[in-house]
Amino acid sequence: MLEIANLEVVYNDVVLVLRGLSLEVRDGQIVALLGGNGAGKTTTLRAITGLLDIHEGDVTKGTIVWDGEKIHDAEASHIVRAGIAQVMEGRRIFAEMTVDDNLRTGAVTNNSSANVKESLARVMELFPPLATRRKDIAGYLSGGEQQMLAIGRALMADPQLLILDEPSLGLAPMLVQQIRDIIVDINAQGTSVLLIEQNAVMALSIADYGYIMETGNVVMDGDPQKLLADEDVQEFYLGLHGEGERKSFREVKHYKRRKRWLS
Repeated sequence: MLEIANLEVVYNDVVLVLRGLSLEVRDGQIVALLGGNGAGKTTTLRAITGLLDIHEGDVTKGTIVWDGEKIHDAEASHIVRAGIAQVMEGRRIFAEMTVDDNLRTGAVTNNSSANVKESLARVMELFPPLATRRKDIAGYLSGGEQQMLAIGRALMADPQLLILDEPSLGLAPMLVQQIRDIIVDINAQGTSVLLIEQNAVMALSIADYGYIMETGNVVMDGDPQKLLADEDVQEFYLGLHGEGERKSFREVKHYKRRKRWLS
C-alpha cells in the first residue's frame, strides 16, 4: 500500500533530516517505526501526510507511493481523501468543542451522511467512554479519553491507513495497554496501521514488521520479535545491558550504539 524509497527531506534549504529513508506498509499490516528523539520519525509522518511545507520542509530526493500513486508532492487534503489519516503527537484535539463536534471535524472527507453515521457508530463501539460523553467539552476529558478522541476523529475519515504518532506518550501503563488493544481492534477491522513510537515493547508486541530509525535513516528492520530480542534494541529502548542488568539511559553511549547499528 505505502512505499517510501530513498527519501531525503531538507528543512529551510539547509538542514538534512531524512537521509535516504526506505520503508513500506503492506495491506492489512501493523508496522512499527521506532526511534529516539531527533531520529526523524515525525518528519517521516509529515512527508507522508503532506504537511512538510507548513514546517518549511521539502522532499529533495526519493518517492512516496500510495496505492500506486506518487504522493510526496501532493496536498494534505488530497492525501486524506486518498485514504491516509493521522493522529498527531500530543493529540491536538479541539479543546473548546464537544466530543461530537471533534469527531465530526474528522469526517470532512466522508462523502455521505450515511458513511458519517456508520463511522460514528464504529468509533462509539471502539471507545465506549466517548459514547457516554458525546456532549461534553473535549478539554475536560482525561488524557486517555483525549487520545481515544484523537484516534476516533481520524477514523471518521474511514482511512485505509492510520498513522499514529506516539499514541502512548504521557499515558499511564494501564491506559497504554488499552490503546494497544484498540490499535489491534482497528487493524482487525481492516485498517492498516503505521505506528510511530518510542515504547518499543508496546509497538513491537503488536506489529507485523518493525523499523528502527537513527539520524534520518533506517538502521535495523525485520521481524518484531527478533528486534525485541536484539541486544542493541534492549539496551537503548529497554535500558537493559548484559544479562538483563538495567542501566540508566544516560549511561548508554550514543557513539557505541551508532557503531553497532552500522556494523
